[in-house]
Amino acid sequence: MRPLTDHTPKPLLPVGEKPLIVWHLEHLAQAGFKEVVINHAHLGSQIEAALGDGATWGLHIQYSPEHVALETAGGIANALELLGSEPFLVINGDVFTDIPFEHLVLAPNKLMHLVLIDNPPQHSQGDFFFENETIKLEGDIKLTFSGVGVYHPALFAEIKRGEPAKLAPLLRQAIANNKATAEHFKGVWHDIGTPERLMALNQQLLGQS
Repeated sequence: MRPLTDHTPKPLLPVGEKPLIVWHLEHLAQAGFKEVVINHAHLGSQIEAALGDGATWGLHIQYSPEHVALETAGGIANALELLGSEPFLVINGDVFTDIPFEHLVLAPNKLMHLVLIDNPPQHSQGDFFFENETIKLEGDIKLTFSGVGVYHPALFAEIKRGEPAKLAPLLRQAIANNKATAEHFKGVWHDIGTPERLMALNQQLLGQS
């Protein structure tokens, strides 16, 4: 996303005339969430200054700063003390979506529930197979992980706090162990991974206003 992110962290980039992360906060508040934990590394102090304690949205925001980027799983593990012992929802900070967060739940005896989407042009190979409402490592129909999921803290138990760790190996292991569920979401979803995709989304949103 450079040069846009040279001076602005990606979650604060404007999408439809407000920061990308504010869309998430508004949707979370509408879905009935009260507690939010935001992990950040690059220019994270700007995020804290912009969002504060979350009272603007009726939320209580806590922050989990990373002095070095810890990857997705490492960042979650680093924030476990703030997240508590119950399952929690995770949303990637660089996606724009209207996934109904209030309907996402973790089934008993499972470690994760993932939201999958149709494969976008930039990720045509997909991530996981999804057939007969079941997520699999092998099959015929492959979908893309949206970056939105519900996890049990136990999924991250083996990750040492403060060390980088990728999420994908944990997801694959949980699927292999039959500890995962998923759903196929067909609504609005955009990966804000390039300036061009950000511009296209802005044009779409502003054209609707």
